[in-house]
This record gives sequence, structure tokens and C-alpha cells, in this order.
Amino acid sequence: MTTTADLWHHYGRTRAERDRAVPDAFHWIWSQDSGPGCEVLGDLTGHVVGDLGAGAARHAAHLALHHEPAEIVAIDASSAQYEMATDLFAHLAPCLRIASSDAVPHLQVTKSGYDVLYSVFGAVDFTDPRELLPATAAALKPGGRLVFSTLAHYLNGAPAQPDLVAADIPAKTPEGETASLRRWVLQEQVWVKALDEAGFTNIAVDMLPAKSDGHRAADTLLVIADRQR
Repeated sequence: MTTTADLWHHYGRTRAERDRAVPDAFHWIWSQDSGPGCEVLGDLTGHVVGDLGAGAARHAAHLALHHEPAEIVAIDASSAQYEMATDLFAHLAPCLRIASSDAVPHLQVTKSGYDVLYSVFGAVDFTDPRELLPATAAALKPGGRLVFSTLAHYLNGAPAQPDLVAADIPAKTPEGETASLRRWVLQEQVWVKALDEAGFTNIAVDMLPAKSDGHRAADTLLVIADRQR
């Protein structure tokens, strides 16, 4: 039997060793240090919320501790990220539930179960939108909200794609060997068209400029859409 290497094994590991705190702020931009916060999600009190591609679940932990959702589910396909999130934030259960799953199959068995779904450079970036967005719409309650932040251009400065296609980006296996991941870096109108075809309405896209011109600075697209009622 063959297994797929966990290409997220190394991500966030150094930070987890020195920082175990629940973040006191929520940011959408690439540099994670300014810009709008979780207010764009709406009032989460008593609502069921899902983080698609939650990684170490830091954003989800912030919402669980500070915004009183009925439940927030931190979903990630990486076993390494699941273990890291569990180690860091399992104490926030039952409000925070950490789920080890690819986003699409999780959403497909959660019909109309979520009030809000979001992704901060997470599963929306790394899953074919033709599969993820319809599954997301079906998993939201009528009128439910999807919010995600994604790269406005490639990290090397190349422009985003004018069509719904992915590019390979470098990654590493747990053993440190070179590998690649597919990432969707799309122009605004491509996201809007894909969301509309998946059953979303009230689609809004804001471009959030990079805070500085430093190493690997990048502009962010912040996308908000509602499931049709």
C-alpha cells in the first residue's frame, strides 16, 4: 500500500515549540499583523463555524476563546497539523473541535450544518475550487457565509491566473525531500465566477495591500460570499 507524504509536516513546527498561547487577535492578511479582523465573519455567538485548512488551529482557538460560537471545527487533512493543533488547543473542547479530514469529504457529510465557514490561506488555496466551493455551499445553512483570504499574486510577484488553473509550488516531505503542492492563485474575477457557479451570492472581494515591501511580502484578496437562501 502506498501513502501520500504529509507535505505540511514542517509547517508551524518551530512556532509551536515556543508559542503555545491562544492568539489575542485574528488577521486575514498574509503577514498576519494588520488589516481587518474576525468582524467580517459577522456575529458568531451561538453559531457553528468551520475553519477550512486550520493548520495548528490558532485562528479557530482565538474564535473559540473570544467570540462564543456554539462550536468551531478546525479541519485539516495533515496528520502533523492535527497532532499539533490537538497538543496546543485540545483544552478548548468542547467549543473547539479539531477534525482530521480533507475539507471536501468533511463538508459533503455536513449538509447545511454550518453558519459560517472560513479559510485563511488554507484549504481554499490548496483544493480545486470546482470541488471545494460547491461542497462548501452545500455545507452552509441557507444564507450562511463563506469568508477566505488568498494570495492576490504569486509570492515571487508573478500575476495571479486569469483562468481556473493551479500552479505547482515547492514543498518538503517529512524527511526533507523536495516535493510540490498545487496552489490556486486566481484573479478576482475568476474567484467571483467560480463562487457564483457554486451557488453563492452577495460576493465581495477586497484587495488588502501588503503592509511592507519586506521579504515575501504579498497582497491579499479577502473574499466574502453568502450561500443563496
